[in-house]
Parts: sequence; structure tokens; C-alpha cells
Amino acid sequence: MPQPALSKKLNPKQKGTNEKQVTISRFFDTIHTTKNRENQDADCKTRDSKNASSQSKSNCNFDAAKKRKVSHNEDTTGTSSDFGKKLKSSLSSKIRLGLHEETQSKLNAFSLSTSHDENIDLEELKNRFASGLPDLDEQNGNVAKHNGAEIYVNPEDDKTPEAECKESAAKVKTASHGSDKLKSFPTIKYTPLEQQVVDLKVKYPGTILLIECGYKYRFFGEDAQIAADVLKITCNPDHNFMTASIPTHRLFVHVQRLVTAGYKVGVVKQTETAALKAASDNKSSVFMRQLTALYTKSTLIGEDVAPLNDIACSDDTEANVSQYLMSIFETPCEENKKSNESLSIGLVAVHPATGDLIYDCFNDVISRNHLETRIMHIQPVEILLPSTLSEATERLLKDTSILSSTADDCIRIERLPEKKFDYQQAFETVSNFYGNDHTIGGVIRLHDVVGLPPTVISCLSALISYLTEFKLERVLKLSSGFKCFSLESSYMKLPAKSVQNLELLKNLTSGKSKGSLFWVLNKTLTKFGERRLRSWVCNPLMKKRDIDERQLAVEELLSNKCECFDAMKKCLFKLGDLERGLTAILHKKCSPLEFATVCLSLKNIASIFHTQKNMFADQIASPLLQTILQEIPDLLSDVAFFSDSVNLQHAKSNDKTQLFVDDSQFPAIKDQKSKIREVQNEIDQHRSTIRKILRVPSFNYTTVSGTEFQIEVKNNMLNTVPSEWIKISSTKTVSRFHSPFIQEKCKLLNQHKEQLEIVCNDSWIEFLNSFQERYQNYRKAVSHLAVYDCLLSLAKVAEQDDYVRPQMVDNENCIMIEDGCNPIVNLLLSEHQQYVANDTNLNAAKHRVMMITGPNMGGKSSYIRQVALIVLMAQIGSYVPAKSATLGIFDAIYTRMGAADDIYRGRSTFMVELQEASEIMNSATNRSLVILDELGRGTSTHDGLAIANATLRYFTEDVKCITLFVTHYQLLGQFGDMYPDFVHNYHMSFLVHSKSSENEEYDASDAVTFLYQLVRGMAAHSYGLNVARLAHIPAEILEKARKKSHQLENSLNKNRELKSDFLTIMKCPPENLNKLLSDMIPSL
Repeated sequence: MPQPALSKKLNPKQKGTNEKQVTISRFFDTIHTTKNRENQDADCKTRDSKNASSQSKSNCNFDAAKKRKVSHNEDTTGTSSDFGKKLKSSLSSKIRLGLHEETQSKLNAFSLSTSHDENIDLEELKNRFASGLPDLDEQNGNVAKHNGAEIYVNPEDDKTPEAECKESAAKVKTASHGSDKLKSFPTIKYTPLEQQVVDLKVKYPGTILLIECGYKYRFFGEDAQIAADVLKITCNPDHNFMTASIPTHRLFVHVQRLVTAGYKVGVVKQTETAALKAASDNKSSVFMRQLTALYTKSTLIGEDVAPLNDIACSDDTEANVSQYLMSIFETPCEENKKSNESLSIGLVAVHPATGDLIYDCFNDVISRNHLETRIMHIQPVEILLPSTLSEATERLLKDTSILSSTADDCIRIERLPEKKFDYQQAFETVSNFYGNDHTIGGVIRLHDVVGLPPTVISCLSALISYLTEFKLERVLKLSSGFKCFSLESSYMKLPAKSVQNLELLKNLTSGKSKGSLFWVLNKTLTKFGERRLRSWVCNPLMKKRDIDERQLAVEELLSNKCECFDAMKKCLFKLGDLERGLTAILHKKCSPLEFATVCLSLKNIASIFHTQKNMFADQIASPLLQTILQEIPDLLSDVAFFSDSVNLQHAKSNDKTQLFVDDSQFPAIKDQKSKIREVQNEIDQHRSTIRKILRVPSFNYTTVSGTEFQIEVKNNMLNTVPSEWIKISSTKTVSRFHSPFIQEKCKLLNQHKEQLEIVCNDSWIEFLNSFQERYQNYRKAVSHLAVYDCLLSLAKVAEQDDYVRPQMVDNENCIMIEDGCNPIVNLLLSEHQQYVANDTNLNAAKHRVMMITGPNMGGKSSYIRQVALIVLMAQIGSYVPAKSATLGIFDAIYTRMGAADDIYRGRSTFMVELQEASEIMNSATNRSLVILDELGRGTSTHDGLAIANATLRYFTEDVKCITLFVTHYQLLGQFGDMYPDFVHNYHMSFLVHSKSSENEEYDASDAVTFLYQLVRGMAAHSYGLNVARLAHIPAEILEKARKKSHQLENSLNKNRELKSDFLTIMKCPPENLNKLLSDMIPSL
């Protein structure tokens, strides 16, 4: 982009005569025309008036250069221009060495002096060229912080980003002291606004700044180029920097788009108004500005990003259900401090918009599967990391953050200095944070956190430090959402691969919600209900009492036609995201309209539930529904006070001066309004003086184009107007004036009005503080509403045909399903298709292993997913797609499905397969459900068969858990004979339509019809050639494959016969051996 030229003063010895300067434009841009080069010496002495319109900006005479007018009369300087100033120059002959001929001709336009033989490095000069804002983001090889989706280069020193940026900026500003070659170059000349921008960029490195300038927000330097690319707006040079701008009323749209793209965005607003500045001592200086808000993916909270009553944000489920900010720290395990393979990892994840907080500390192996599981469940949009982590952890985070379905899904990585995670400093930070503030009811106390593991303390300290920058740290004190991830006794374990393979949250094809179990169950009416349901899907219950409680509530919503349920349901329609709204109020980042909308919604809910409580409380049998109906009115009993205190009409216009219905509780507002009335009365009384001067019987002020108290006089009466009156405007018939008295009082009135706005804003913050005392009660009420919304959603799902309430048994690990269906596939089928239901009968005590074979595409994978999904839905508390179901309570579901390599972590397909199997072997218990789909196919047949055999034997004999094992290895069917009480063979049935004779072997041209019905026994073939035919493999290739298949099968059958005969002979008694051999070989 066009840049200012760097200038180098020559030897001070020349000062006595003509001070000469060297001006070198980057890449020698031909900004100066040939005519200007020829007349350069003359231009240095006197300005050519004929060229003042365009060429004067690049004229080399500093003193004669005209100041450029910019917005608000602040972006002005007498010593700067867009591309530098043409100076009378000299250049050493050494510069010319090696230059292109065309460049030499351009340099000849400069006035050269051989008396100044200075060695100037052109490449360094080019690199030092002021390309906009000082390079504040790339220090010591670090990836720029603007690359919000990824920052992975570890710094080599302990300098903080701010210190590095200050150092970098200092080098740019004092280029004349940076090196011997550039020591005499003058500093870059910035306008006052530009200098303010540079200072802000030094203070807030790695942040895209939107700077308020009157009626628009402007970007500068690299920020402008990024904004132009992301927002699709224009970017133009202006003075020293590239700039771009957006209108103020579109701020929330563009902030969200930049944040979604992975950037950290700061909003800088003017803190001075025109009226107050005019009355101050620094009225000629630049407007004061300061950073008022920071936003990233996880901290998108505030009135700048929540327009009007859209508290909930957009309708994109994938983008808004989870907005967790996670902090991760690791230390060597006590027993293995010298190795990075096994580490103790701590994490803390917080949802700043809702207050939910999750922490955990665990030991992890080199595969980092436990960390992956937590990331998969929590799905953070932003992660805080120390500057260095182990290689295995780095690989996992890189894989997780980059390999997303879309660019907007990438996790933003923020690196913090190592000292932010130092335990001693972290403990002090956490102690100060939780030990000093007790303003919120129900806050987490110091004794609740000091006993946490050291790695968790370090992560919590990093979050405190980071969120303080966004003014969101208060959310870390909310005890209602503080829970540990690893509470094994409360929830079923769902490893990351199970969440992925069972498509619980996203489908495996497009990565979207549609086609997942969450999509099937999600009939919620509110955003906070949707988030709660997602939590239910990821955390199935393990206590029979809790499961029965949910199922009973769903059953009652289905069967009980009580009017109160309809009334309670109606209050959820078109309800904003109250959970986010309450937290925005807690952070004092809400607009008056958001506050009024939240309070009015809560008031209406309290009224509806109070009415239903009095009328129908005794008609509800479900304890869960009774709790919801009875507690919500009590928790919201005083919300009407806040709702009635705010004028909704003025809240919509964001007018805080008229926001409060009763100003008596705010004396400062009352005092300022009194001063305004006094000035207005004085102005009104001045009308009598004006009538006398103009000699008119009556007079009223006029307001035109926003200018008040104008004295309108007809043009034929202008002779009566005193000379000291100030003319404001005029038309063909009238002229308008301000008298000196009016002029003075208008200034005073404007000052009082702006002071009133300041006082009202302070009173607004004070009012929000009083709301915080009731925050915990209101949040608990919204939590009850979320549970009710989820129960309504499950009831809506249960209304479908062939859904049944499963019977849960606590003392038996079993799966007995009659006519079960896959809930996802069944819903995706068109109305002309029908899912084939199948039975399942498994029991850990006897029939615990199901060996499933059958043709490719026969429905094996769909069936085993069906069994796992029905088990999971039952433990959520949902009805299940089956005619009947009796299920035990499982502690975990482990899956090993599909085939894919992991190049980013250096793992082959077979390595991935075996690591997943290894993790299941190490974690599964006799109460787990294990699903293994085609284990051993990533290597040779012999090795794969051996591994599959040993694995199946391990789960059958040692773990003794319910296992579904899908395979194409026919030899594994022997397990049914070896363990007849525990292992049963099944296959997905099919029909073969053969065109050949009955005695001929299976032919590639034979058509296979899939029946999708599970039946006992092993399948004789996998019918892979049928799939090849469906895939339109050429006929000649199919024919060769058929012949080869027959050869291999015949050879295998002969080997089997020989083996069988050999075993028979070895077992035969000696006295019967002759007879046996004669029977086997008649020729003998």
C-alpha cells in the first residue's frame, strides 16, 4: 500500500548553506512527475501557485505546505503528507551500484552531491519503510495475533507482547537512532489522530481497533486491510496509513463478522463531547478516546453486538450453542517427571455468556485421548495456552483447532506468558480474586477453590487475568455453574470418538447439526433450553432415580392434558435468550432495551406461573414439574420492581436521560435536570427582550436543522436587527440569528445536557448493581425454564409413532429391545421409505457378545449405532424408537468405527485403529457397552485376523461387558462354538438373484437385495463384488475379480479341509486309524 517516504538528513556541516535531505520512495514509485523533478530546486524555494491544487501536497517545502482538513478538525498537521514530501536530495554514488538502468534514470532526477559519501542499505531502508502502523504483531518470529484461528510459534524469550510492541514502536518512531546507517533519519510525522492510533495499537497489540470518529468507525493500517478483506469494504490511503470505515449504526454487524473470522476486536469510543470539549482548556487538541470494549469468539457480550431485543444472537445453532473459553495447563506426572508422554493436565472452561464453569485435572497418555474427549464435549471456541506445551498436546490442539468443517469453526488460540500459569503467582491471583469481593449472592468463596489441584489453579488464574481485560471476570464467581467434568458417579462416560462415531452433536458427512442425535431430540423453543438439551445429550445420567424422574415428567406432559402445561408452554414462545441477557446485565454490558426486555419477560413468566401454581399445583404428579411450577414464581417475586422502574419507550430509543420512571432515587439526575430547566427558563424569559428589539407583539423561537432557539426575522425587517447578533442561516424571505445572550445560554445548556448524560450513565450503572443482588435467583428461575423446555422437547419426540418409554433396571446389565430403530436414519428417510426394525437381546451374564457379519452395505453399522443410541437416549430420560425396551444402566459407551488416518499427528490408518482399541481395553468395565466395527482391517489378513481374535477373546473372557463385534473375517465365527453361552453369531439377511445355475458359485453379475433384517448365523460371503457392480466398476475388471475370488475361495476351502482331516486323524485312536484312512481315501 502507498506509504510515507523516509527522509535522511545530511551531514550537519551543510547547515550553514542549504540543508539537503535524501528522499527515497519505496520501490521508487513515480509519484513525482518529470516536470516536478526538473523544477525541484525551484519548488524548494517558492511554491508554484498554479500547482497548489494537487502537487502542493508532495512539494518539498515544509513551511509552505498547507494543512490538510480532516474529520472533526483533528487529523491535521503542517509537517506530513500522504506519501512524504519532495525534498531537495543528494544520494551517494554507492547506491547506484547494481541498480537497473530504468531505476538509474529515475534517480538522476534527484540533485546528487558526491560530498556526502554515506553507505545506505537500500534493502534495510525498504524494510524500515513505514508501511502503516508499527508492526506490533510479529515479534521474535511469533505468528501475528491477528491470525485468530491459530497461533502456534513459541516465543524464545519472556517478553510480554505489550513490552515487545512498545519496543518495536520505539524503534520505528526513533529510526534515526536504530542503526548507524539510519541514525540521521528524522522520525515519521503523524497527525494528532494518527499518533493517538499508534499509541492505542502499542497498548493493545494483536487487536483490530474500530476507532470512533464522529458518525463512523475507522480502521487504520493493517487493520484497514484486514477489515477490507473480511467485511468487503473499500480501503484507501489517507496520510500515513491505509484507512477504511463503517457507519456507527452498523457496528454490531461488523464486530460480529470480524470476531467470527477469528480476530480479537476492540471498540475505541470518544470520551469527550463537542460541548464539553469546547468549554475545556484543551479545546484545540484531539478528542480523547479510549478502549471501551473488547470482543473475541468467547466474549461476544455487550450492547455493541446485541442489537435491539435480539438477546439471543443469530439462529445458527452450531455457532451459538457453545461459546466456551478454555484454559489448559500441563505438568509432568509425579511418577514420570522425565517424560512428556504421560502428563497431569488441568483445564478450566467458562461460558462467559451464561456463567457455566467446568474444571478438571487428569493424567493423560501420549495420545491425549482424555484431553480430546473433554474438548469434544465442551467444544470451546477459544483456548488460552502457555507459551510452551508438550509436542503431543500441541499436535492435538493443532489438529482440533484447524481441521474443522468450515473456517468459522476454527478454535481461536490465545498464547499467554508462562508466568501467568506459574503456580505461586496463580495462587496469589486466585486468593485475591475470591477473597475480596462478596457483592454477589451465592458467589464461590475462597475455601471452595484453594483446595483445587495446582494445574486447575494455574488455569483459573489465567482466565481471571484474561477475562479482566474484557471486564467479564465476575462470571468466574458464580457458584451455580461451577462443576467438575470427571464426576464418574453422576454421568455416563462418552469418549471423544463415541461422540463423533455416534453422531451425537454433528453428522460425520458435513459436520452440521442436521443428521445428529441432538438434531433428532432438539424441539426446544428457547436458546437457553437448546444449550441445556445439548448438555443432556453429552451427559447421560447414571442414577436410576434421576432417569425415572425425567421419564415420569415426559410421560405426564404426554398424558396429562392440564391447562397449566399449555399456559407454561406459551410463555416460552418468542422468548429471548434470558440466560445470556442476565449475564450481560451482571457484566453491566447490556443496553437499556436489553435490560427492559429481560425484566419484562421475567415479569410475564412470574405472573403466568404464579397463576398456574395457585390453580393446578395439586394436579401434577411429577416431582420435577412440581418443583418447576412452585419455585419459579417465588424466585421471580420481586422482578416487577426492576421492570416497572424503566420506561420501555425511552429504553427503545436508548435515551438514558428519560429512562427511569422515578428520578427521585437518583438525586444527581434530579439536580442536573433542575439546572437545565433554569437555563431554559432564562432563554424563555429573553423573548420579551427580543420582542422589544424587533418591535413585534409576539415572538417564539424556531428550530431548524437541529439548531434551537433561533430568532427568525423577515428580510424586510433586517434594519431592526442589532449588529452584535450572529446570523445562523437565511432564505429568500427570512433570516435567522442568535443573540449573544442566546449564544451563551445555548453553550451552557448543551454543557448541562451532556453532563446530564454522564450522570444518567453513572446512575444506570448504579441501578444495574442493585439488580446483581437478585441475579442468582433470576438465573435459577431461568434454569428451571430451560429444564422445562427440554422436557417439552423430549415429550414432542415421544409423540412420534413407535416411541416407547424404556424400562430401566439397576441390578442387571442387559439390552432387550423389540423392533428397535435407528432414530437418526429413521427421521432422515423419505415418506416413501421405511426403516426395518430389529430386535436385540443381550445380557452380560450369559449372552454378552454379538458377532455380526453380512454383505457390504447390508446395514451392520446402522444397526450397532441403533443399539448404542437407544441406550444413550434412555439414560438421557427420553423415550426410544422401539416397540418395547428393557435396559440396564451403563457407565460408558466405547466405539471403534470407521477407517481414517491421522497425518497431522503422524498416525497411519492401522495405528489409529489400534490406539482406539487400546484405549477401550484400558477403560472398559463390565458395565460398559463396547462397539467394535471391523477391527483389524487396516493391515494384512493374517495380522488383522489375529488381532481381532485376541481382542474379542479379551472382552469375552476378561472384561465381560456387552460387546457388538462387526467383522468380515469368517474364521471368527468359531467363537460361537468356543463360547456358546456368551457369543452368538448373527448376520444381516439378504437375497441373491442368480442368473447362473443353482450349482454354480456366486457370480459378480448376481444381484443382491438387502433385507436389513438381523438373523442368527454367519454369512457365507461379504458380497463385495456386488458393491463393486453398484459402483459401476468396468465389467471386464469385475469378471477378473470374480475368477480370482473363486480361486482364492477354493484354495482356502481345500486348506480348511486338509486341516480338518489332519485334526481328525490326530485325534483318532490307533485301532481305528486304518478304517478312518480308508474312509477318507477310498483308493487306499
